[in-house]
Amino acid sequence: MSDRDTYKYELKNGKKVVYVGITNNPEQRLKQHENEKEFTHMNLVGRKTTEEAAHKWEQERLKTYRKNHGGDNPKYNKINDG
Repeated sequence: MSDRDTYKYELKNGKKVVYVGITNNPEQRLKQHENEKEFTHMNLVGRKTTEEAAHKWEQERLKTYRKNHGGDNPKYNKINDG
């Protein structure tokens, strides 16, 4: 059985999503993003999950985002699957 050790998150600038991602260490990932991206806060989404389930969520979240934003990814997501 896989460990539920992966967090799903979004970086937001106000209410606007600027990045969708997953991590097993939100505090460390937040510090990394603070050096690279402009945003106001990190929003953890749901509960910790397996890495496999988190990757699936990330792909689906980006697909939904693109559907609602003319095919564009959030500002800092460069590829379509995370």
